[in-house]
Amino acid sequence: MSEIIENPRGGCVLAGINSVLGAIDRVCPVYHAGPGCCMQSTASDQGQSGNKNSSFVSSVSIPSTNMLEREVVFGGTKKLQSTIQGALDIIDADAYFILTGCTAGIIGDDIKSIGEGFKKKGYPVYPIDTPGFAGDSNLGYEVVWNAMIDQVIEEGVPKEEGLVNIFGIIPYHDPFWSGNLEEIARLLKKLGLRVNTFFTEHQGIETIRKSSGAALNLIIHPWIFKGPAGRFEEKFGVPFLRYPGLPIGASDTRRFILEVAHALKLDDRLVNRVIEKEEDYVYHYLAQAIGALSWKKFAVVGDASSAVGITRYLANDYSFTPVLVVISEPVFRQEDKDRILRELTDLEYARPPKVVFSPDQHEINKALLDEEDITLIIGSSNEEEISSLKEVQCIAAAFPIKDRLIFNRAYAGYRGSLTLIEDLYDNL
Repeated sequence: MSEIIENPRGGCVLAGINSVLGAIDRVCPVYHAGPGCCMQSTASDQGQSGNKNSSFVSSVSIPSTNMLEREVVFGGTKKLQSTIQGALDIIDADAYFILTGCTAGIIGDDIKSIGEGFKKKGYPVYPIDTPGFAGDSNLGYEVVWNAMIDQVIEEGVPKEEGLVNIFGIIPYHDPFWSGNLEEIARLLKKLGLRVNTFFTEHQGIETIRKSSGAALNLIIHPWIFKGPAGRFEEKFGVPFLRYPGLPIGASDTRRFILEVAHALKLDDRLVNRVIEKEEDYVYHYLAQAIGALSWKKFAVVGDASSAVGITRYLANDYSFTPVLVVISEPVFRQEDKDRILRELTDLEYARPPKVVFSPDQHEINKALLDEEDITLIIGSSNEEEISSLKEVQCIAAAFPIKDRLIFNRAYAGYRGSLTLIEDLYDNL
């Protein structure tokens, strides 16, 4: 290895795949992997809600071939066939996905032909041949959707003008994913739209199959989902709009709504009524908090989408001063880094913060220690130690969060911004 990363956030590509499938209602992963992969990949990318999750199947309940030396030497396809059949017999799921661990990827077992064999028998079995060593959990999110585009989503579905697919809010990698999706969907529904979140309201594999009938794919993330968005548009004719970060608070949520409305050519009067009513709601509560929180010079450590959203909200809407932003996930393309930097430096009032791209906890800690003026750190559970050392306020608002139970709390949108202010006050 040319580089060692201390305390990386997230897991392997298999962990990312598992976190997405685990959030889809009535979907069962089937692991073709070594013992412990199912438990490790579940834990490594679901570091929220006190390390609990609400998957249809998870951890030790995930069917797995538990490959050992025998399968490495002689191949594990027969064991995989029997494991899949056992899952079909015991687990009443709507779809089954074969996932490969590193061991299966190294020896090259042909899971695609096995999946095709079960499909010919009428079983909804779909192979995803991407071993864990192929990348990190962010890649896993894209791998799942590429598999859905190739194998699950149907062509020729009638188009529906008011239907929107939401992508970019990654289950479990965003600790508030469920609440954030609910808040975004609530706002879009007030605009008269139908919304496919894929992970809430018991939406499942049938929703995914018919998602090609949408009028717009809405990507809420600064850089992820570029490849799948292009493939989705090319195969199904659904255009996409990227909103470069989680919209938090009145200013950015207004911008978000206006961009969606422009893309779908929605009625201006309806859009303005929704914005006016939502802003009246949120400002009514914020007026009660004037003076409750003292002015802060803050640092944010988190994934790009959360870091952008939190920084812009506290700087633009709450008049705090951003000093440092650390993007704690690997971002490789320069165009993506430039997009993130534009969002973090194009602020209404505040001086742009210093921006660091690093997934290494050692470098993150060093960057925080070097900034003497910070009085607030907004990060993950990993930043609690350094905040104690600096004797500054800290709240855990980004992945991983290890000591909070999170159901449907949200930071996104109008109402989510109120939750963020509550959390700031509660951690004074």
